[in-house]
Amino acid sequence: MIKKFMSRQFFLFLLTGGLAALVNFASRIGYSQFVVYSTAIVLAYITGMITAFTLARLFVFKESRQIVPQSAYYFVLVNVVAVAQTWLISLWLAYYALPYLGVQHFVPEIAHAIGLAVPIFSSYIGHKKLSFK
Repeated sequence: MIKKFMSRQFFLFLLTGGLAALVNFASRIGYSQFVVYSTAIVLAYITGMITAFTLARLFVFKESRQIVPQSAYYFVLVNVVAVAQTWLISLWLAYYALPYLGVQHFVPEIAHAIGLAVPIFSSYIGHKKLSFK
């Protein structure tokens, strides 16, 4: 199992996913200027997802034989699960766990960063088996 995650493909997935996560994270800060935190998380996830799809298709899963619309369909399905994980973890951390622990600075940023990291492995498997098979 561990060997599957130590491949060149997984490393590229981490790099491109990291860049998409940075886009997600930065756009959430921008969106938060106009909408509430929970809505900003979802909007940012969509922004990051478009970035992630493009980068994954170009650099990670280049051998995929699926047509773009089919890949995009499965990509969205996998990411619906991932955004739910990110959203739930981010809100739980921001509104309950971090305040309980006494964290007072950068609470939304810390919560969102951790929330983004949670679905890394499930997303990789979903994209490899469904989105870009």
